[in-house]
Amino acid sequence: QVQLVESGGGLVQAGGSLRLSCAASGSIRSINVMGWYRQAPGKQRELVAAAPSAGSTNYADSVKGRFIIARDNAKKMVYLQMNSLQSEDKAVYYCNGEARTYSDWSYRNYWGQGTQVTVSS
Repeated sequence: QVQLVESGGGLVQAGGSLRLSCAASGSIRSINVMGWYRQAPGKQRELVAAAPSAGSTNYADSVKGRFIIARDNAKKMVYLQMNSLQSEDKAVYYCNGEARTYSDWSYRNYWGQGTQVTVSS
């Protein structure tokens, strides 16, 4: 199995910054894509940023130029640096990983438990 654990959420004033971290653990053979999603109250979960094992990262239009995703493959971690936070960024942020284990050759989607980000105006 694969476990994803997020950290770094919290309360920040509008215009401020937060850095989210996500650590993957378990019997991991390889991780393809790691990314961040968010879900605001009453809204569907949406992709914020994704970082494939090879290739370019991609971002939601709403966060381009403000958020930066980065991976540390050796540590099996993914980070999300969030700058110039706005009230619209308030949501629960979920780490997502597409990974396969030593007991399963198929890539499967895994989710963290989520971390709350609140932006005060």
